Amino acid sequence: MALMFPRLARNFIKNGYFPTDEATLERTLAALAPTDGPMCILDPCAGEGVAIAEAAHALGRGQVQAFAVEYDAERARHARRLVDRCIHGDLMDTLISRQSFGLLWLNPPYGDLSKDADGNIGYQGQGRARLEKLFYQRTLPLLQYGGVLVFIVPSYVLDAELVGWLTRHFSGLRVYQAVDKQFRQVVIFGRRARQRDQVSDSAKAARGLLMQIGQGDAEAEELPVEWPLLPYIVPATPSEPEPEHFYRVTMEPEQFAEEVGRLRGLWPALDTHLGAAQQSLRPPARALSSWHLALALAAGAISGVVTSKAGRVLAVKGDTHKEKVLHTEYTERDDGTVAETRILTDKFVPVIRAWDLTPGSATRGQVLTIR
Repeated sequence: MALMFPRLARNFIKNGYFPTDEATLERTLAALAPTDGPMCILDPCAGEGVAIAEAAHALGRGQVQAFAVEYDAERARHARRLVDRCIHGDLMDTLISRQSFGLLWLNPPYGDLSKDADGNIGYQGQGRARLEKLFYQRTLPLLQYGGVLVFIVPSYVLDAELVGWLTRHFSGLRVYQAVDKQFRQVVIFGRRARQRDQVSDSAKAARGLLMQIGQGDAEAEELPVEWPLLPYIVPATPSEPEPEHFYRVTMEPEQFAEEVGRLRGLWPALDTHLGAAQQSLRPPARALSSWHLALALAAGAISGVVTSKAGRVLAVKGDTHKEKVLHTEYTERDDGTVAETRILTDKFVPVIRAWDLTPGSATRGQVLTIR
């Protein structure tokens, strides 16, 4: 089988990204076979998208939908040309439907997790905290039962914890050495199975071999040029033709910029929303009463910098307060005595404080009170 897409990895190698070599990719795809019906396949660390696109063509492009997630913007743009749907973003910031994919092609980033990141990004484990384990935990629920895993990691990552996960979650485990020995990679094949369906003898044998490879006590066989065993058949999608949810939780920067450019914010509707505030206020038809003046002051309508016809410039700020007005009434009773009645009435008193800004004024810079 010949690969269809030219590999452009030399243009993208940065930040520790090194894609699967072409020989390993070609031999790995020889171990896969399609089923009848539509299939969905996923690469959550897709790079430029070549590996998952090659898998789609090997399985039959007409009945396969290829999905990808890629963190790097430039690589994601390239991947979008090769797959059906690609998310540019962090895998931990995505929402993807569980058990929606028949093939999980997982070649995660390699390295230790920083100590302050373990709790923040959802890593759950007791052993050595590694990126490979984090991506395995995040993507395992996305693979349907009976689905095929292709897991490409350095051999030294296979500690007791990761090997335990693999033997509990997968049946038919096989491990091979990658063709390119530079990064000491192994390719692990498996079919997701429920734990109750696992065969204990085969699981123990797979666990022993994986542990020996991880500890450096044994080496895996190199991927064969011609696959000698029964292939791993990628199952059809369980129900819907594609996942119900496949999107990034937060908005992509490019998407946000496009939406801002398309909607242009509120500027097209500026007059609608703010037009009344931009219009000059018209003077009232008649002089305001004290009551109207108090309402205007309380509402903040009387404030700002004003200039009189005489040229006086004041920065004014209106306010109002309530005072009690005493009114006394006297009435004469039938017996000749005088009764005194005191009535207290609320009165709103408007007050304007003004800062004199008039050039050359004797009170320039002073705060004046206008009642």
